[in-house]
Amino acid sequence: MEGPRRPAWFGCGFRGFGQALGSERGPRSSVLGPEPLVLDDSGEGAPGVLRVRPSWSFTGFLTRDGRLVLSGSVKGQLSGCKDLLASEQHLLILRTDVEGAPVEVQAWAADSELPEKPLWTRPILQQGGWEESGSGDHGGGPLDSALLPLVPDSGWYVSPRKPFFLPLSPELQARQLVLGAEHVLLLGGMGQVYTWGTGRLGQLGHGALEAEPEPRQVEALQGLVMAQVAAGGWHSLCVSEAGDLYVWGWNESGQLALPSRALVEREKTVAGASGLCPCSPEGKLPAKDGDGDSAQFISIQPFPALLDLPGSSEVSQASCGSRHTAVVTRKYGQLGHKNTASLDRPQRVDYFTDNLLHVEAVICGPWNTYVYAEKGKT
Repeated sequence: MEGPRRPAWFGCGFRGFGQALGSERGPRSSVLGPEPLVLDDSGEGAPGVLRVRPSWSFTGFLTRDGRLVLSGSVKGQLSGCKDLLASEQHLLILRTDVEGAPVEVQAWAADSELPEKPLWTRPILQQGGWEESGSGDHGGGPLDSALLPLVPDSGWYVSPRKPFFLPLSPELQARQLVLGAEHVLLLGGMGQVYTWGTGRLGQLGHGALEAEPEPRQVEALQGLVMAQVAAGGWHSLCVSEAGDLYVWGWNESGQLALPSRALVEREKTVAGASGLCPCSPEGKLPAKDGDGDSAQFISIQPFPALLDLPGSSEVSQASCGSRHTAVVTRKYGQLGHKNTASLDRPQRVDYFTDNLLHVEAVICGPWNTYVYAEKGKT
């Protein structure tokens, strides 16, 4: 008799800081294909992980018993945790009481070893609106980011001051807020998409490259009801209630699944000499012009483009990394993303179909990907 189905997390991509990503604990800097996630050296899997929150050099794992386990350049554990926003400078953690109810938000310094106490603590005065929504217990659903308050990302703070709150217009009725490197996407209550921030790489979707200091509705999407938004480093996407995928922004690595000139000849990284983060556009040399008509390549897509997936697949969930995009389809639970080579078109990861795994959720870190899948589900 077949045993019970046991959902599990899988990982692939960059692990140069030793962050848990697959089953092997060796010195490899990358995991080229999906592997079952192992959190410690015991070799045991990670069935108790509910949510995965990756930053560039470390990843936070939230478990069923309320523990936060940090792996990579930042190590340590905390109990009584419900959710996490991770950046390279700070951790923004939602702490709970003995009954598991959220009681306060804490900001911790992202040191190699977790400090003894947080930088600041802010009590949660109103408990309403914290129910988990539509994502199952794996925490990968489109509204999962609503577990934390709609406050700016913890990486924005250069001093250990408490966060500020800027009231949004009441008609926005925010359902989801996601953060890119320099821009913000907000999903409104009626399925509208608003963006603001820096627009120099087309990531705002307004057809121009100017910045927007206030939320502005994406006019090209008016009349379409969206169910999810996602922000990469400098690109954006949204998924409609009908399962259509719209993409826009920077396409340097083919992350929009549109033709990219930069994939013909890759640039050399100058981040080490310049001191810039290698995931930043300024941390790369300009691409050299190659042969061919430049009109067939898209470096910047400044307004939303409807993306056709193979087999006219409908999308149930999508996620963005710094320079890559992953989607889960409704029919087969397929995951589309770049693997060992950069691609500017969708490609299915056969590992999951070959092993009869149904993908439920996908979480993109800046340079890696985590997948939540269930065995034998049809």
